[in-house]
Amino acid sequence: MSVLFWAIAVVAFVIAEIATVQLVSIWFAAGAFITLLLSYFYELSAFEQLGIFIISSSVFLLLSIPLIKKRRKKAAVATNAELDVGRHATVIEEINVDKGTGRVTLNGVNWSAVPEDENTIIPEGAIVIVTKVMGAKLRVRPE
Repeated sequence: MSVLFWAIAVVAFVIAEIATVQLVSIWFAAGAFITLLLSYFYELSAFEQLGIFIISSSVFLLLSIPLIKKRRKKAAVATNAELDVGRHATVIEEINVDKGTGRVTLNGVNWSAVPEDENTIIPEGAIVIVTKVMGAKLRVRPE
């Protein structure tokens, strides 16, 4: 293997990374670059070059795992629906599964509502707690 091979490998891995944008091949690009530098300055056998490539790519990957985990934790942001779970709402129309009625107001917005327990009837004016958001309908339980 030659310096030209590793230069082409670096370019190919960088192009692959740009195409995927998933941090899939960047570690190989870095490993190929390290191998390129060492191959340029030292006369190494193909086996040694391959070993350097594998070890350096692995080291870059292992060093980046904590950064990836940290970034992944930050990415989990609650949606608006998830933020409404646990909040208090006011019943503006009796919640009764048998009659097919039920409306609540939550943060000034009217929602369809169903009781957590289908046998429960919740009167108008009662305060309820949102237990689940199901599209445009809230599942609630009495406070």
